[in-house]
Amino acid sequence: MASVEVAEVESSAQRKDFITFPNRLYADDPHYVTPLLMERKEFLDKDKNPFYRGARTRLFLAKRGEETVGRVATCINFRHNDYHEEQVGFFGFFDTIDDFEVAQKLLKVAMITLKKEGMEKMRGPMNFSTNHECGFLVEGFDSPPVVMMTYNRPYQVRLAEKFGLKKVMDLLAFYVEGAQGIPPRIQKVMEKLRQRSEITVRSIRMSDFDAELGLVKSVYDGGWAHNWGFVPMDDAEFEYMAKNLKQVIDPDIVLVAEHQGKPVAFSLAVPDINQALIKLKGRLFPFGLARLLWHTKIRSKITGVRLVIFGVLPDFQRRGIDSMLFTETYLRAQKKGYKWAELSWILETNELMCKGAEGMGARMYKKYRIVEMPL
Repeated sequence: MASVEVAEVESSAQRKDFITFPNRLYADDPHYVTPLLMERKEFLDKDKNPFYRGARTRLFLAKRGEETVGRVATCINFRHNDYHEEQVGFFGFFDTIDDFEVAQKLLKVAMITLKKEGMEKMRGPMNFSTNHECGFLVEGFDSPPVVMMTYNRPYQVRLAEKFGLKKVMDLLAFYVEGAQGIPPRIQKVMEKLRQRSEITVRSIRMSDFDAELGLVKSVYDGGWAHNWGFVPMDDAEFEYMAKNLKQVIDPDIVLVAEHQGKPVAFSLAVPDINQALIKLKGRLFPFGLARLLWHTKIRSKITGVRLVIFGVLPDFQRRGIDSMLFTETYLRAQKKGYKWAELSWILETNELMCKGAEGMGARMYKKYRIVEMPL
């Protein structure tokens, strides 16, 4: 058997191979959702994606003879390291066949690359930060991932841990069925809370999207400032992410909570377009675009939503505003015909949010793991 060789991605052909390798790896897996090829190309394009203004990344492929058998990326996120005052290098886009030799060589290259650049720890998987997809799936392999969540086979984390990477944090996903309904008692409590706290809840105004974006960013930065792994985005990166989300959001379930007319909290729920993407196999053309529009605009196949963000300004935290937004999102989504929701991800250490989700009838059903090791 030929030995495994790892090479850095330099050519356009290698880049395409890097992007499409998981499609071949998971070709027989009914739960794998193929990312849109054009979206992945743009995300990795350093001229188009403003994330790279504050980060340095490198991509690597593992080959055994002529066959591609794995991939990995490294990332030094200068914004993360400045914000958290640490020297952490990240690995991500880590996919391999079930072979420790392959995983070991890829992770060793990532480790050496980051160590040479002065990093003291290697952490991941991050594609490339907590503002993107992150974590190994370690529980919940019986269903596809929802939009902007990762997927891998069970052996992947085992290979990483065998290499010496150890758990640093688990990220939890909670599931709630629309048919359960929020108990009337809870709805009454939320209504009284809203009246007593002088909080009003409204949908995002798509007609004034740019102005709304500024309000949302201030709440996002303030509400998440002390969360583990949080990385603030500059305006350009935030606008880039918002531009992509704008294509698929349902404004009726993107909510802003205001106190005396000033935004104090924000929640973002996104229709689970993975229910459409899983049928496209990564391509929009020639018929994929029409199919995607059918699934997203008419929503004949999209029955669920992912609640991505709950951000509450520090002065208004622990007042039940997150529960208020969850309740309102739930009721509005149910009215529009959505059948279920995933709340993700929530840090395992965020006991208040975890208990709040369970109190609303949600159950933890998927778990994602971040691992790290000293360099």
